[in-house]
Amino acid sequence: MAVNPVDTDLTELDDTRDSTWSPYLRAIPVSGIRRMVDVASRMDDVIHLSIGQPNFPTPPHIIDAHIEALQQGQTGYTMDAGLPELRESIALYYARRYRRTLVPENVLVTTGATEAMYLALTATSAPGRQFLVTDPTFLLYAPLIRMNGGEVKYIPTRAENGHQLDPQEVIDSISMRTYGIVLNSPSNPTGTVYPAETIQTILEEAAYRGIYVYSDEVYDHLLLDDDIEYASVLRHATDLDNVMAVSSFSKTFSMAGLRIGWIISSQGAIRKLRRYHMFTTTVANTPAQWAGVAALNGPQDCITDMVQEYAARRDRLVQLVGDTPYLTGYWPQGAFYMFPSLPARVDASAVCMRMLRETGVCTVPGDAFGEHCLNSFRISYSTSMDRIEEAFERIMPWLEKQRFE
Repeated sequence: MAVNPVDTDLTELDDTRDSTWSPYLRAIPVSGIRRMVDVASRMDDVIHLSIGQPNFPTPPHIIDAHIEALQQGQTGYTMDAGLPELRESIALYYARRYRRTLVPENVLVTTGATEAMYLALTATSAPGRQFLVTDPTFLLYAPLIRMNGGEVKYIPTRAENGHQLDPQEVIDSISMRTYGIVLNSPSNPTGTVYPAETIQTILEEAAYRGIYVYSDEVYDHLLLDDDIEYASVLRHATDLDNVMAVSSFSKTFSMAGLRIGWIISSQGAIRKLRRYHMFTTTVANTPAQWAGVAALNGPQDCITDMVQEYAARRDRLVQLVGDTPYLTGYWPQGAFYMFPSLPARVDASAVCMRMLRETGVCTVPGDAFGEHCLNSFRISYSTSMDRIEEAFERIMPWLEKQRFE
């Protein structure tokens, strides 16, 4: 496999010290995912266990709705809060799923879940406000909080208990300055699914103390064990006054590139976020919103089929990790990620880069996801079983040759 002799110049990726740019831009680090993918892009025969998007085609009825919207001239702006038909469909869908009253005024349609989290966190973070964030966690949250002067306090989770979040640790971490708690279940990068007891306990304490709970629920349908019922904050919150739930079509319906997400919260919060949204993306993609209506109101067997395949890949991946020298795994319950550990004090960032260069297998090191998981790395199994098997045919003998002290 050929490697370009000139690697990505990371100084080009991190030029924020140039006085042209706002000091707040320094809160955004060079993405650990981008570091790996940029190097991989200069190589031949790379197997990506790094990409966090489904490898399934978008279901035909969703594609048809998208095309039909284009053909019918649905290419103008919608209402700023979103296509009325989509807001109503989202409200009805989640009202049925979580058995609570929701109306379209509880919904803001955004350009993907990324914009939804951007709006939610940057609209509420400020100097003096502290946010509790699990570690490891998706790399989006902490920079958005810090951009507006907010403080991030990490709550480490541990591989030995499947990276489950201890609600008592969350409660013990709350201080007078704590303004918000950010949750992500199923988790990226660990695949951990929080049980109802954890969500319920955190919500009750947060409501009592007047603390906001931001819940990233983009993987809410990707539950890989039959005995798991998803514990959404929408199901367990007494009311929505201190809750923002974020999701999208990207993972559930394999619509990542169509960029439709949403926030569900109190009507008062949605009114404020609508005003902010008008000065970000203004409106989400119109034909894609019609595709979203078809996704929610059409057949759902596509989700069942995807989940079954992800579960089979998860089962095999757990076996492969267990058979691989120096790796310690666990049982991820959702999404399509696993976050195995190398021996303590091993720098996973250096290992992942060498493994990429020498085997052509691209993963994402733990330093992309927090400060307490530097000996771990993320494996995405949103690729075919054959590619997973081929990747480990390369990884196993390579790791066997390593000598970690």
